[in-house]
Amino acid sequence: GAWSGTGTITLASGVKEQIRCRANNNVDGSGANLVLALRCASDSYKFDLQGNVTHNAGAVSGTWAELTHRVGGTITGSANANRVSVRVEGTIAAMLAVTTKGNQQQISIESPGSEMSEVAISMNRAVSASR
Repeated sequence: GAWSGTGTITLASGVKEQIRCRANNNVDGSGANLVLALRCASDSYKFDLQGNVTHNAGAVSGTWAELTHRVGGTITGSANANRVSVRVEGTIAAMLAVTTKGNQQQISIESPGSEMSEVAISMNRAVSASR
């Protein structure tokens, strides 16, 4: 589904900025495959993260690409109950955690040594208008 929210990004320089984000997550009919898209922007930085992941018996694996900076790689990790914890590797390495409770989602990205060293986002599921 569609999500939107705000948070904080910490750049490599130590500067912290407010960030605005939109996400769209689509799970296939089997519930095992997820296509995700997360777009975020602050005053001086933006990223457009896309991923394809598969969940099997608690293990998560797949690929990711960040379109703004043209980097990508692999995703490995675990999912249980309402939390997904993965390591993304490739041109950069990062830890990504997503916790979902009802219509709220917390996203945490830690990538020490990269331009975007830390991101914390609070998202809310978009509510479709009733007709």
